Amino acid sequence: MIDPTIQSDVAHGPVAPEAPKQPLKRSHRWLTGLGTVGLLLVIGVPLAYTQLATQERASSEAGKVNILGVETLTVEPVSSYVVSRTYTGEMAALRSSDLGFQRGGEVIAVLVQEGDRVLAGQALAQLDIQNLQVQRQQFEAQKAEAQARLLELEQGARREDIAAAEAEVRDLENQLKLQEAQRSRREFLYAEGAIAREQLDEFAFGAEALKARLDRARSQLNELLNGTRIEQITAQRAVVQQLEASIADVDVTISKSTLKSPFDGIISTRQVDEGAVVGSGQSVVRLVEDAAPEARIGIPTDAANQLQVGNRAAVAAKTDRYSATVAAVLPEVDPNTRTQVVVFQLEPAAIWRINPGQTLRVEMTETIPAEGIWLPTEALTQGIRGLWNAYAVVPAKAGAEARAIEGNTAYEVQPQAVEILQQESDRVLVRGTLQAGDRVVARGVHRLVPGQRVQPL
Repeated sequence: MIDPTIQSDVAHGPVAPEAPKQPLKRSHRWLTGLGTVGLLLVIGVPLAYTQLATQERASSEAGKVNILGVETLTVEPVSSYVVSRTYTGEMAALRSSDLGFQRGGEVIAVLVQEGDRVLAGQALAQLDIQNLQVQRQQFEAQKAEAQARLLELEQGARREDIAAAEAEVRDLENQLKLQEAQRSRREFLYAEGAIAREQLDEFAFGAEALKARLDRARSQLNELLNGTRIEQITAQRAVVQQLEASIADVDVTISKSTLKSPFDGIISTRQVDEGAVVGSGQSVVRLVEDAAPEARIGIPTDAANQLQVGNRAAVAAKTDRYSATVAAVLPEVDPNTRTQVVVFQLEPAAIWRINPGQTLRVEMTETIPAEGIWLPTEALTQGIRGLWNAYAVVPAKAGAEARAIEGNTAYEVQPQAVEILQQESDRVLVRGTLQAGDRVVARGVHRLVPGQRVQPL
């Protein structure tokens, strides 16, 4: 059996000869450890500095991330604001007429074309009037005859007629005297029996006939001397007036044979041409009034009271806009709508583009006194109790946290409660705790919380 001591020596080699080498081995290990430490120092120290610098930069960057850049504006108070309101009405009906003749006949001339502007009383068309002209000439001849007869009656008998009547009276008187003398002789002869009774009667009846003729001649002479009776003159004057009325009736018919414009207007339709035979009342042309159209729009009493005749306004029909002038403000108030009708006179160009009864709109501005501040809608955020908040930008509170960043003063946001008075498309009029000169965040308020650090851009 092998001795364990010997076996150990065999395994590890002789011990005695190696004893002197142990100090050198320990020195080598110490140097090796010292080199390792130095190497660690050479590598670790810069790495530690790098890590510290990285941490400081990260901390600085983290601080910068918390300071949010915001767009700001300075508030300026106003004492009033202008409101634009739109009111609705309709186009008032313009006068339009289908014009025709009051009698039938052949159209010999149409004097206008479609689109022509005509004045009141201007001739538009004419009918044939030849038969009326002939009829008028006949009445004129009859009137001349009647007037001559009337003149004769008014002037009385001529001297020649009176002289002739007087001569006739004298002649009859002489004939009667002769007849009376002859009768006396016949009576003597009859008494003597020289003649028959029949011959005496002939002279007696002849004397009576001459007396009758003498009486009639004297009456005619007296009539001539007394002049014409007033009844005859009046009757003849009536004949003349009747003929004058007939002539006037023909003249009226002739004048109505010319179609005239009843008012200023524009020919919208020409329905017949020359040579056509039209009946009474048949439409020849259609006339539309050539006047500035009117719009009647209901406006609240307060707004209507601010209007005056002559004020300018813009009236819209669908997508078209027309210049208008206030023509009248009617005094009646509609009990249902509590509005007054305002009459706007539009420009003449609207005649062809707007139909009567078409809906029209007028936009009016009204100045309302109110103390407030205009802010963008993006500058507000929902508050409590129906109020809204705007973020005011103020310097940060004093202390270590209020240090300067890159040479600039640190700011923070504070909510200010406001009430909305008026809202427009992209801005609102508010009043509240904001004061003149305050700086507020203009937009992006959804990213902010009270007290958050910001940097105004």
